[in-house]
Amino acid sequence: MSNSPHLVFPPPSYSGESLTTSQVLTQQNPPNCDLPVGNDLLMFLVGQALQRQVPPRLKCLKDFSPEIQRQISNYFGSYQQTCMLVNQLLLTVQNLNTITQYCQQSCLGKKLPNALYIHCSALPELNIILRIYEQLSRFYLPPSKLFTLIKFHTNQSVISYLFYPDFDQDPHPALTASFQVNVKTGQVNIMDYSNSDNPPILHRKETFVTPNYPDYQKFSQLTQTEERLGLLSTPKTSSDQEFINSETRLYRTIGTRKGWQQHLDKYGVEIHDHRVFKISELTNNLTEFNSDNSLQFSPKIERHRAAIPRKSLSRPVRLALEAEVFQEDRSFFDYGCGYGGDIQRLAEQGYTGSGWDPYYSPHTPRVESDIVNLGYVINVIECQNERREALIQAWNLAQKVLIVAAQVLVDAQEKGIMVYGDGVITSRNTFQKYYQQEELKVYIDQVLTVDAIPLDLGIYIIFRDETESEKFRASRFRSRLTSPQVRLNVKRFEDYQELLQPLIQFISDRGRLPVDTELSETEQIKQEFGSLKRAFQVILQVTNPQEWDAIADQRRQDLLVYIALTQFSRRPKLFQLSAAMKNDLKGLFGSYRKSSDLADLMLYTLGDPKIIANHCQHSAVGQKRANSLWIHIWALEKLSPLLRLYEGCASQTLGRPEGANLIKFHIKTPKISYLFSPNFDLETHPTLSNCMQIDLRDLHVSYQTYDGPNPPILHCKHTLVTPEYPHYQQLVKLTDQEEKWGLLDNFKLIQTRLNWLKCLEDHCAEIRGYRVYWRTDADPYRVKLLRSARRNRQKLQSSDPRDIL
Repeated sequence: MSNSPHLVFPPPSYSGESLTTSQVLTQQNPPNCDLPVGNDLLMFLVGQALQRQVPPRLKCLKDFSPEIQRQISNYFGSYQQTCMLVNQLLLTVQNLNTITQYCQQSCLGKKLPNALYIHCSALPELNIILRIYEQLSRFYLPPSKLFTLIKFHTNQSVISYLFYPDFDQDPHPALTASFQVNVKTGQVNIMDYSNSDNPPILHRKETFVTPNYPDYQKFSQLTQTEERLGLLSTPKTSSDQEFINSETRLYRTIGTRKGWQQHLDKYGVEIHDHRVFKISELTNNLTEFNSDNSLQFSPKIERHRAAIPRKSLSRPVRLALEAEVFQEDRSFFDYGCGYGGDIQRLAEQGYTGSGWDPYYSPHTPRVESDIVNLGYVINVIECQNERREALIQAWNLAQKVLIVAAQVLVDAQEKGIMVYGDGVITSRNTFQKYYQQEELKVYIDQVLTVDAIPLDLGIYIIFRDETESEKFRASRFRSRLTSPQVRLNVKRFEDYQELLQPLIQFISDRGRLPVDTELSETEQIKQEFGSLKRAFQVILQVTNPQEWDAIADQRRQDLLVYIALTQFSRRPKLFQLSAAMKNDLKGLFGSYRKSSDLADLMLYTLGDPKIIANHCQHSAVGQKRANSLWIHIWALEKLSPLLRLYEGCASQTLGRPEGANLIKFHIKTPKISYLFSPNFDLETHPTLSNCMQIDLRDLHVSYQTYDGPNPPILHCKHTLVTPEYPHYQQLVKLTDQEEKWGLLDNFKLIQTRLNWLKCLEDHCAEIRGYRVYWRTDADPYRVKLLRSARRNRQKLQSSDPRDIL
């Protein structure tokens, strides 16, 4: 008997190769084999092998009934092949990766990242590998335990049996009990939800069963209705990971009985007999949703709750004030003023204004004003037509400038939201339309037929006068320059220094001599010197002429960057430019056409990544890294005009985000990153808190927050700024000292805070102020070794390389 073929559960030490399902069912089975019947026979034979006696009970062919013997012969040829096949299948199911693979490939059941759920009625339709795996688990399940769903865990060797007694009757049945079986150890964990007032519930019931299951169509139609109403989904975000995270948060909310009921209450709906009904607020009657009216669902939106009491100016108004859009004689109107905080704060600064709000100030007349603010209004209006109308009305009231602000997608990770229309309804029952930054500009431009100018993320201004608009655009790219110092004491200059000072200031600002009408002191200067040019010759005698040339060249670069960027919208005609701008172009370039040709040539150069990389690698300012150039935002103007133009491609559409103080130029990919370091001016090694990255190919914006204990940290701070930066020389000396101590040897390793602290600890060092000191608690012997290593290092660095050979 021991020499005859038999079925036996394979021991753990068995090391044969696993078979795939296709090998099992095509190589071992005859071509005319009926697979479902063959699978059932295999399951029966596997059951015979799964005897837990020790030693296992052996079963010979003659121990089976004649009918079973005949089927074995018909389907598998011989009993020996059958035994090998069964034992191989039992071996295969011991591999969790194999189980995971078949779960992920299953056409049946509801698949989640770490699990496959299937109704017990669909079990015979599963792949035979999963059926055998489940049968292994079933041996440990107490016979009296009932279950409805089977959950295959794909990240551990566990199967859960879930009992939903009202699966067929309840549209969203509640879990009563869970039996979790460890397939390897046989341990069973039982969780009882029968007395819970907030048990887990099911959604999308049709995904657990097969299409021929009773009431499958009823289940499916319910899910379709819920999806049309947005009950089961979240708004699609800019990245797949953000979308997955938002979906996870939603299901944590609606995955329990109470959470689901609260969700339905928000929408004002109820579900009866697998049908969704709308609750009428006036009559409390129920109206069933169907394919015609379900898309007309309109929850009650409480717009006034979106208003925020402020103790300071709102960001749009503050940024416009900082950009010198406000002037003392200009009137202000706040369209959608909420509690009126901006009006009050501006009044404290001497500006006159008023505001209208449909809830808090509905009787205030909407009057034409020089500056109109539409701050965070269009994003709280759920009706698209009404949203458009609000934008147009605000523009009609604006005599000189309109400020428009709306929420951008960076804030879309708010919890407790649900989809409605083209936005979401928040947990406070307010509507929010989250725009992409580039989407917001396109929307404003198309509705108003303008070219909006970005101030910051989600904030744009529009000028009524094209000349003022172009003047403001150009000012965004003007460098900060100072007048050359007077180096010589010349009697003729000292006698006329007060008279010449306005001329010095003008040329320092514009990089050229003024036209007669541009300087009020022109006639007085001409009376003394005959012409402005002769007067400037006197100034050149006491200053460095090269510094004046540098000023003129810097202004040319500023204008080229501005003119090149106008090509992305619509380049203004000469008559649309201010008189001062026309004089700049003529004085610095000779003509507008010549400056435009030079700007277009520079713009064309941007298309060559090698040229961008070369400018980054050979930049006179900024911190050069392997694949990027980092620079402080205030040193941006010191870069080559090509790199300034490269950054302008991002900022001219999206704006430079407020609070960003570093810019990262990517070399290998056309991207710009704006980095936030709140304590940059306070610390010698500041850390990063946020990063906003812009892909210049499609202007897609992505965000990253470093809110953990180990954020990125900056070193060699002086390389990020210019010599004018406070304590610049002290920063240079600190970096030099750190290099001598060997603290910067492994620059890649110390890019995070914790690694930097570990590096300091390993070197027994600490930084106080702008110097490196030995730690007072350092081991003296360790310090001695480090001192010796440092001396040897300095000798090696100072020695002649030929002496080393």
